Amino acid sequence: MIRIAPGILLDDTAIEVSFIQSGGPGGQNVNKVSTAAQLRFDPSTGGYDEAYLARLRLLAGQRMTTEGVVVITARRFRTQDRNREDAMERLVDLLRQAAHRPKSRRPTRPTKASKERRLTGKAVRGKTKRERQAPRDGDQ
Repeated sequence: MIRIAPGILLDDTAIEVSFIQSGGPGGQNVNKVSTAAQLRFDPSTGGYDEAYLARLRLLAGQRMTTEGVVVITARRFRTQDRNREDAMERLVDLLRQAAHRPKSRRPTRPTKASKERRLTGKAVRGKTKRERQAPRDGDQ
């Protein structure tokens, strides 16, 4: 069990890691070894609340399949162990971000002074624009 946040634990049994061939340079060796780690995590088995799952779905984006499984592919390193660790770190980071509840915005009313400043600024700007205009026929 990995602790994500207070009250949120990650069960190791819900994670499935497999290794796939990694592309890129490497000559003939790249066709022989499978070093890229593909981590699959099904959050529906963890018993998380719906708000947490919604935030996770939003943050995961394309990394979440239509079945709701988070898929993370790590191929930065040349060894399976490092790629497995990288995938786990990225999953834990994603789950921690989803655990953070955004603070709800409480709307505030503008102060009387800020309203007066706004209106004064509008009056000054309007006066500047009026003075720029060419005089009309009857304005002499």
